[in-house]
Amino acid sequence: MKGIVFTEFLEMVESRFGVEMTDVILEEADLPMSRGAYTAVGTYPHSEMVSLVTHLSGHSGLSVPDLLKSYGEHLFGRFHALYPGFFRDGGDAFDFLTSIHEVIHVEVKKLYPDAELPSFLCSSPEPGVLRMHYISSRQMQDFAEGLIIGCLKHFNQSSTIEKELQPDGTTIFLLRKGETDPTIISPASDHE
Repeated sequence: MKGIVFTEFLEMVESRFGVEMTDVILEEADLPMSRGAYTAVGTYPHSEMVSLVTHLSGHSGLSVPDLLKSYGEHLFGRFHALYPGFFRDGGDAFDFLTSIHEVIHVEVKKLYPDAELPSFLCSSPEPGVLRMHYISSRQMQDFAEGLIIGCLKHFNQSSTIEKELQPDGTTIFLLRKGETDPTIISPASDHE
């Protein structure tokens, strides 16, 4: 995983839980490669993120899925601040989400050729509906859901999100544009 995912996670932990919590999870987590020292451009094992989130869960009392969703939502906002060029005017959340795999990830690979990125294969089975097939060896579907929620909030677009884990370990997200308050994103089903 790229280091920015780690550095931004630790920034979120510090801002939401305090410096002490950040220090505790860095001391207790199994971090054999980095030893807790991350750079945004480095590459680190996924297992270190799992260890950090698991320790944060143990100390905060929040579930791992909830922490990953919260972090995904947070990171979307940070991506907007750090990479404004990826956010084009005139589109909506569905347009942006549809562009991830074929536009944004292509540009990311130019910057970081060694990045192992998930796939988001999108289709629109009917107007107002977006089907996203999330494929990743890391199976961080809760993190992906948080990124989707962050995107919907950024574009002020209300939607329901249905999440269905597939037998092959991938996840289908089905988003339906809604008429409700855009800050309320309701997971219609959660099969974890």
